[in-house]
Amino acid sequence: MKRKSERSLFKSELLLSLLILFCSNGYAQNTLISEMDELKWEKIMPGIWKASFGEMGLNPMDYASAPKTDAIDALGDSPFPFAQDASRSLLTPNRASIRLPLSETEQIYGLGLEFEGINRRSEVYTLKVDHYGGTKGYTHAPVPFYISSEGYGVLINSSKRVKIHVGVGNRKDSKLPERIDRTTGENWSARPLSDAVEASVEGGGMEIFVFSGQTTLEVVQRYNLFFGGGIIPPKWGLGFWHRMHTESTDEDVLKEIQDFEENKFPLDVIGLEPGWQSFAYPGSFDWDSTRFPDSKNFVQTLDKKGIKVNLWENPYVAPVSTMYQDISPFTGSHTVWLGEVPDFTIPEAQAVFLKHHQKNHLEIGVSGYKFDEVDGYDVWLWPDHATFPSGNDAVEIRQLYGMMMMDMFDRHFKEQNQRTYNLIRSAYIGASNHNFVLYSDYYDHQGYVTALANSSLSGLLWTPEIRSADSAEEWIRRFQTVSFSPLMMLNAWSSGKKPWSFPEVTDMVRNTIELRMKLLPYLYTAFYEYNEKGIPPFRAMVLESGYDSQETLDGSELDDAKNPYAEQKRLEVTDQYMMGPSILVAPVFTGQKERMIVLPKGNWFDFYTGEYAGNGETITIKTKLEEIPLFVKDGGIIPMLSTVDKNKSDQSLEVRHYGTKENSYLLYNDDGMSFDYERDEYSLTELKSTKNMEGDLVGSSKALKENNYNYGDIVWRWMTVKH
Repeated sequence: MKRKSERSLFKSELLLSLLILFCSNGYAQNTLISEMDELKWEKIMPGIWKASFGEMGLNPMDYASAPKTDAIDALGDSPFPFAQDASRSLLTPNRASIRLPLSETEQIYGLGLEFEGINRRSEVYTLKVDHYGGTKGYTHAPVPFYISSEGYGVLINSSKRVKIHVGVGNRKDSKLPERIDRTTGENWSARPLSDAVEASVEGGGMEIFVFSGQTTLEVVQRYNLFFGGGIIPPKWGLGFWHRMHTESTDEDVLKEIQDFEENKFPLDVIGLEPGWQSFAYPGSFDWDSTRFPDSKNFVQTLDKKGIKVNLWENPYVAPVSTMYQDISPFTGSHTVWLGEVPDFTIPEAQAVFLKHHQKNHLEIGVSGYKFDEVDGYDVWLWPDHATFPSGNDAVEIRQLYGMMMMDMFDRHFKEQNQRTYNLIRSAYIGASNHNFVLYSDYYDHQGYVTALANSSLSGLLWTPEIRSADSAEEWIRRFQTVSFSPLMMLNAWSSGKKPWSFPEVTDMVRNTIELRMKLLPYLYTAFYEYNEKGIPPFRAMVLESGYDSQETLDGSELDDAKNPYAEQKRLEVTDQYMMGPSILVAPVFTGQKERMIVLPKGNWFDFYTGEYAGNGETITIKTKLEEIPLFVKDGGIIPMLSTVDKNKSDQSLEVRHYGTKENSYLLYNDDGMSFDYERDEYSLTELKSTKNMEGDLVGSSKALKENNYNYGDIVWRWMTVKH
């Protein structure tokens, strides 16, 4: 009788659930906004709030650094940015979703690495870690963090794939725009204006963080600082990188270095592609004894020349690897290129992988890695239904795989007090404090520049590497862009190209690289600001005070074949960005004889001549093949090395000043290779421009923190005459 009563009770509860779920007409109920749960926000730090509901799987924050609380406190407080009762959540058997308010004029930026556009309004993104294929949200780093033009950011913390509708999709009980008959009315839109951002994941829950700020830049700072701030690369990492052809031998590398010396090109890092291994695709992670018979002597020979070695890998283990037997018990059900996939959510898998790398690479002096193909395609990587020995979901592991690798290698290098700088093709939430730069097989030059700007909105670093070119003009233009990026690299793994492969522009290429090298004090200090304050060293113009994007919509005509819904095209400025506090970079693309540049409010000056360029306006300049257009804001102080000599410790500086404003600048320096700066081993020098009694600018320098890392003599150069 007892069991029968339990069955009856179960049936009653099931019937009640069905009655709640279904309306009288037998169909599932619609969920109105008023019926969604109100998100409950908890303030966790100044200007940062958190809400959560349901149950999460893997937590992306497990692979990020701890918040830099003192720096967050230093930003001061900021109020919650929108009506809290307007934020809603909904948990169904299959999905967790949220709805956050969006005003009519609000613009939305971010969502990770993207190669097209800056503004995300009126678009839908499926944020899936993948090889870029043109689908919105399918990128190497689809970070679910967006920034509003109204001074706040939203992070959707989930290891699931987030699908986000950015002002697209109108609930029937929301504030709807005026309905217009398409046949007889005017201004009908295929994407009616929506008053919300709605996002969802397949699964049982999510965390949501809101970051508030007085400016969009402050929002990004708070986000970066929440994950430990940015990194300070080793100085060699900001030099020139050259990747060898995949079949190169040790003798080929030594000959290449000799060619660099004879052609008078600087060289800081040699990258070895798959052929350094005894087996590749999948990898052995063991040196090939025919190409590199004495790997230790080879690496140390390069180190004596001041050249670091970076090794290409993907993480899929071949049965011939000397670590195969140890790691195989910790690999997933499916292979990639017939190599086994380590489950890095298991500490033992990390330990085996790191032990092998320490013994075979790091102990002989290898400086870092290029981790390839940890993103996609589906036809290469493990399927969503794959299983892993940890029991964790295959989709979540794929979303976080790059972050797992970054985190474990960063921790390992730091334990040895050794800074590193690496490449990777997958990142996600909280990447700012990892010593990795993103790259891609994608190769459109303009898309590269857009990606460089977009990456700054999500705590990412991106390199627009060079691989090849169809003309000397394209060659120099690509070199100019990569020289003004977080990592300056020629990746000639297939083309075999050299910096001097187009003789007519060889001197221009050399001069461009040397200009980047001379700007090291300025760029290194920008990374210090990234570390201390969360300010991206390279950043989108929407983060610059006084900038007007001048975004417009192109009134597209109806075309029943190409544009049947008469959709308008958004015209955006995506081809310029800021480097450090004062330099605006405006790359030139092949065929451009002139180009437009949008200058923020305030006086701006030509970097090369010091001449006045404009103030809060769009200018058109004639391009020069030998120069990448650079502009400096009024009062800009730019410390530069007098000569390019990486072997000289107390190098003298030329400090350039632009415009007529008084200003001050904190110049940072350290040993360039260890984490001793975290133990107070660094120098700070105040560079100051002031006006004397006659109204002329004079320069001064003062060591605020003096040690062995101070620069040598300082010579001021006044670039601008009064106007």
